Amino acid sequence: MTDSLTSIQAALGLPATAISFTSTGALPSAFAVTDLASASIAAAGQSTAELLQQQTGRLPHLEVDRRLASFWFATSIRPMGWSVPPLWDPIAGDYATHDGWIRLHTNAPHHRSAAEQVLGHCFDRAAMAAKVAQWAKSDLEHAVVEAGGCAAEMRSWQQWQSHPQGVAVNAEPLIDFSAGNSERSTVWQGSVAQPLKGIKVLDLTRVLAGPVASRFLAGLGADVLRIDPPQWNEAGVIPEVTLGKRCARLDLHNNSDRGVFESLLKDADILLHGYRANALERLGYGSVERQKLAPGLIDICLNAYGWSGPWQNRRGFDSLVQMSSGLAEAGMGWKQADKPTPLPVQALDHATGYLMAASAIKLLAERLSTGRGGSARLSLARTAKLLVEQGPGTDEPLRAEEASDQGLLIEQTVWGPAHRLRVPLKITGTPLQWALPAGELGSHRAQWW
Repeated sequence: MTDSLTSIQAALGLPATAISFTSTGALPSAFAVTDLASASIAAAGQSTAELLQQQTGRLPHLEVDRRLASFWFATSIRPMGWSVPPLWDPIAGDYATHDGWIRLHTNAPHHRSAAEQVLGHCFDRAAMAAKVAQWAKSDLEHAVVEAGGCAAEMRSWQQWQSHPQGVAVNAEPLIDFSAGNSERSTVWQGSVAQPLKGIKVLDLTRVLAGPVASRFLAGLGADVLRIDPPQWNEAGVIPEVTLGKRCARLDLHNNSDRGVFESLLKDADILLHGYRANALERLGYGSVERQKLAPGLIDICLNAYGWSGPWQNRRGFDSLVQMSSGLAEAGMGWKQADKPTPLPVQALDHATGYLMAASAIKLLAERLSTGRGGSARLSLARTAKLLVEQGPGTDEPLRAEEASDQGLLIEQTVWGPAHRLRVPLKITGTPLQWALPAGELGSHRAQWW
């Protein structure tokens, strides 16, 4: 725990403040996943505490429940009389090639179409498995990616160390901060109870890290407006991650919608985006244009494989990065299994999400002091390096979830009532609480409150 937290505090420029951690045990894994969960949530809390000390002169106490942190890294919502849709497309998953393993990520229709463009149409996993078995893993990865799809062959950590992309991303900082070149006068409108009240967060992120970040910011009182393309859906995670947010749709290829987007960006304090490194540039909203439209903007950028190297513009997700960077192969050895064994939760997504939130709050505190904005760049692959460097996990299991782990409030979602697990982070005087229940994408107008 100390190693994870110390590394994250150093990356954020935070002091080595003592934080209380409660509960024992850990998620079963080759790696210290529970330590990463607890440390990343603690860092988001510490950034909040530092902001509060800057504004009020008092530093609140922080406490993180390791067990609840582990549970939140899986899912926090507990539906009452209804079920969350499946997380995965029926043919997404790991497949044996004739020389190893590959993972196909087919949740989005266009990503499934790309895989089937290479492999042929498949009605079920058995048909897909027969086709994949005829390929070499590297050839299939290359073919699916070239077709616009998402795939990753299973590599070991040692192989990743010598891969050009592994070399590139491992040389990057965990969080790459840059000072902004423009200013905006900002007055703190918050309070101890709601430190981010009055802060406008424009969220362009999708599954899963960015939405975790904006959910945390919403829990501190920020006005979070999520923007999705017209047809995008990710039904399996929407009830989990839209808590506290309003969600609208815009088509950035449409001139009218571009005008709406630019007016929203102009008034935004924080922008979160998880597009591939060159995607916003191609839309005409590169970093220079963003700063011109929104002087003093706090610009938090996420991608899968890092910001340098040959894969900096490659599509990727947590499960793919686990395959590429050696996590799934290490899990296979740890469990003595005959197939890839990923982390027990999508820990790269969740941890990077809390680091994004911590970075945004740190930059906000600096802007309240100096008037200057700034940016931070993070990646799932660089978070993977942090996890590997912290060493193996512990064998002590977590105590099983109990009814008392759920909060007392009933969240009236559009799908039905639900409980949330109790929040793993306690900031004295600053309860994480959300004004809006989870809701569907596109259910609100694209405008600030």
